[in-house]
Amino acid sequence: MGSGVETWPVLLAFAAALLGAKLFGELAERLHQPAVLGELVAGLLLGPSLLGLVTPTAGILLLAQIGILLLLFEVGLETDLADLVRVGGVSTAVSLTGMALSFAGGAAFARALSYGWLPAIFAGAAVATTSIGVSARLLAELGAAKTREGRIILGAAVIDDVLGLIVLAVVSRAAESGGVEIMPILKAAALAIGFLLLALAVGIPLGKRLIHAVGRASVRGVLVAASVGFALFVAVAARKAGSAEIVGAFAAGLVLARTNRQHDIDQALKPVVDIFAPLFFISVGAQVDVSLLNPFAPGNRSAVGLGLGLTAIGFLGKFAAGFCARGPGRRSFIGAGLVPRGEVSLIFAAIGKSTGALSGEIFVAVVYTVFATTFLAPPLMRVLRPATGPA
Repeated sequence: MGSGVETWPVLLAFAAALLGAKLFGELAERLHQPAVLGELVAGLLLGPSLLGLVTPTAGILLLAQIGILLLLFEVGLETDLADLVRVGGVSTAVSLTGMALSFAGGAAFARALSYGWLPAIFAGAAVATTSIGVSARLLAELGAAKTREGRIILGAAVIDDVLGLIVLAVVSRAAESGGVEIMPILKAAALAIGFLLLALAVGIPLGKRLIHAVGRASVRGVLVAASVGFALFVAVAARKAGSAEIVGAFAAGLVLARTNRQHDIDQALKPVVDIFAPLFFISVGAQVDVSLLNPFAPGNRSAVGLGLGLTAIGFLGKFAAGFCARGPGRRSFIGAGLVPRGEVSLIFAAIGKSTGALSGEIFVAVVYTVFATTFLAPPLMRVLRPATGPA
């Protein structure tokens, strides 16, 4: 092109990533696994350490960043704020217990292996949140989404996501400052919570006015364009306010979910998310040095050992949390439903690596934990499945 900048490497990587994500996502689903696992495998295969078709260049990472912002926007858009407020003490207790056990256990284990405080905190935070997408899909497949256990799992997973985003904002600021200090951490937590509350208070009336104004336009695609623009604007505002962009994108979704066009926005947004979101998971897989996965290489034993330890701690922390659920129901099934990690854990890993807070071996260990917990959850949930029926 006239600028003299070579665009074909980015276009080739984009094309390979899209096709690879869909192919391996389909294969994963045929094996009764979440598509995200297939997308991670595609990233491993297409990345620099194997085929070299997708290199995490600035262009690819920018597209991946847009993808994760749109994914969090979609999650917020599909989250009923009223249900989140009414979720009740049971889901809250389960969520807080699971996050605390997993976070503390993961961080303590990393410290025991002589990692610094900042990498240890990132490692613990990365295994602390449940994947609401994976858990919701498994519950739907088992016909258990409307059981009491299913509602508790989904409620806890939503709370996990909200708290996970706040924790992410905190540890991201800690990574940028290069250390772990109490006052900056408290400030980052206050900023994340404060921005989320302010965005909801100010954004809900603004969002309704925006969608009402857009409803008068007849130009093609105006609804989805205005919605995505709004989400990106709020994401930038979150960053400027000292929080994280994904907190802003999630808040924008919560805001537009309160409008009378929520369903229309959601349906129009899905094809856009289907294009960009897989690029994030492909980019995460592409950043994994496959040679570090060899457990027989002496230099890799720390990465493999950390991955196995984080998997065990992450599994036990969430499974034990299920037994905090008061009232009737199969607590073991609740615990199993909280086991899979996914999107937020990978966001932690990617941000930790991009800021230099995570070394290659810890990054690989976190990705390994996501793989392992997501593989373990489906068979365990099938074995422990309660009698189906309304909650």
